[in-house]
Amino acid sequence: MTDLRPIILWFRRDLRLGDHNALTAACATGRPVIPLFIDDEVASGQGAAARMRLGMSVRALADDLAALGSRLILRHGNALEVILNVISQTGADAVYWSRQYDVTAKARDTAVKSALKDDGIDAQSFAGHLLFEPWTVETKTGGFYKVFTPMWKTVRGRELAAPLPAPEQILGPNDWPASDNLDDWHMGAAMHRGGDIVAGHCTVGEAAARDRSDEFIAERVADYKAKRDIPGVQGTSGLSENLTYGEISPLVCWHAGWRALHDGKSDAEVFLKELVWREFAYHLSHHTPRIESENWKQDWDGFAWNTDETSPEVIAWKQGRTGIPFVDAAMREMYVTGTMHNRGRMIVASYLTKHLLCHWKIGLDWFADCLIDWDPASNAMGWQWSAGSGPDATPYFRVFNPVTQLDKFDKNRTYATRWIAEGEDDPSDTALSYFDAIPKAWGLSASDAYPEPVVPVDVGRKRALDAYQSRDF
Repeated sequence: MTDLRPIILWFRRDLRLGDHNALTAACATGRPVIPLFIDDEVASGQGAAARMRLGMSVRALADDLAALGSRLILRHGNALEVILNVISQTGADAVYWSRQYDVTAKARDTAVKSALKDDGIDAQSFAGHLLFEPWTVETKTGGFYKVFTPMWKTVRGRELAAPLPAPEQILGPNDWPASDNLDDWHMGAAMHRGGDIVAGHCTVGEAAARDRSDEFIAERVADYKAKRDIPGVQGTSGLSENLTYGEISPLVCWHAGWRALHDGKSDAEVFLKELVWREFAYHLSHHTPRIESENWKQDWDGFAWNTDETSPEVIAWKQGRTGIPFVDAAMREMYVTGTMHNRGRMIVASYLTKHLLCHWKIGLDWFADCLIDWDPASNAMGWQWSAGSGPDATPYFRVFNPVTQLDKFDKNRTYATRWIAEGEDDPSDTALSYFDAIPKAWGLSASDAYPEPVVPVDVGRKRALDAYQSRDF
């Protein structure tokens, strides 16, 4: 007889139907599938912008499932307790999910899988969030990679299977369990008035992610190497937002990049390297989980970082009022759009950790609260790379000059004027949007004078080098 006990498909950061290994496996059994999203301790612990954006993605997935005659069951609470409750209500005897690799998610998943198996439940985790499982990429001596370029050379030529198609139908149970109402979760509440501003810049859902990928490959990947560093033009893919929530798989992006490369668009290789840079972050998070919360290079533990988040320099940095246009423009872009150009991320991180000598954790936590494309592994590696305390990091003596960087990458000040209103006779709408997005308590106005630098670049550079050279690296 056909087994009609349902399989619970636990969605997390894999909010799509296409190229979804766990979903495909569940549907292939011919058994009913109950899609489930849990607002658990991991999901609810995210920063304001990420949590709001997650809610938008959950809604899009629910719509896509409904179009196939299925539905997304929503529950709030401890992950294991919710799953056991749904099992008791539905008679399900299997739970499938896509693996995650950050410290918090791994701890949750390990505990859930162990408890379910102890209860005789078939608990299976599947690949899909990464191109390569972290334990399958090794150096010639069998260790993990601590430098990016050798890892890239190792994985570049690997053959990867084609992406899986979305299921044409998803068999549902005869009786669906009750579901929470997504609106009752108020996932955007912590964004306050900035939520509406940021939401207008989001590209949400699987279909939109696929369209974004197709448009990038067709129109921009050929010039990616040069234009990706110019914040005033649309030169990047923008896919970090969608990869974060699994609205598109890295495998889809990988194959699209290779097709472009074979079609003669040589810059596509740089895009492929960026996908592997994301893999490198998770590779390190898996093998050295301390990277998410501690100095990866432990000889930095004694460095005298400023850890006072209430200091005037940190407040100016957070508000985008440092008096350094490249830094301020990038921070304001984040408040309006929820994202920040990659060149801007390097500049603001370098300025905070080197010119201001502030601990990278201050920036790590602030980005986690403000970015819609927040990713636990990439955020941690990016901040430690900039600070000099991470693997394959920028050398401690390399201090980005944000003034000359602006001259190099924003010669016409397109980016700066797009985001900075003070001192402009006719500020752009995007620059003015910053004042609608930020907390009223900041008391800032477009009519304010643009500030003098809180720390001039030459002073900050000298101070940083003096501090670094006073200790033994």
